Amino acid sequence: MRVVVQRVKSASCVVNDEVVSKIEKGYLLLVGFTRSDTLENVVKMARKIANLRIFEDDNGKMNLNISQVNGEVLSISQFTLYANTKDGNRPSFVESMKPDEANHLYLKFNEELRKYNLNVYEGIFGENMQIHLINDGPVTINLEF
Repeated sequence: MRVVVQRVKSASCVVNDEVVSKIEKGYLLLVGFTRSDTLENVVKMARKIANLRIFEDDNGKMNLNISQVNGEVLSISQFTLYANTKDGNRPSFVESMKPDEANHLYLKFNEELRKYNLNVYEGIFGENMQIHLINDGPVTINLEF
């Protein structure tokens, strides 16, 4: 499981020229699954993200987690995080989890995040989405389990 965590001032997801979800301060999460991922990976990742301390405290140090700043989460499923470009110029996605299984884990992941009392908004799985964001910092962290 791979998640790209972007600390944002705001973010939104647009499908067919319609805003389907948006947040203010918080995290934009790009979430990808590989064939070997399990519910255990999902639980660990949600815990890691809920406790990740990348918001600044009063001294300007990254010391606060998302709950401490009343942040929100925009979670976007992105199978392309498992693109393999080692051979040739066209990416291979054979390591990505099959869509039905990935959607199941994606929904479970968002449920796990909500257990930390986070407001979690989602894109639409499998749709062509346009993601708009104002990255804060910029701060971008890559996580993998």
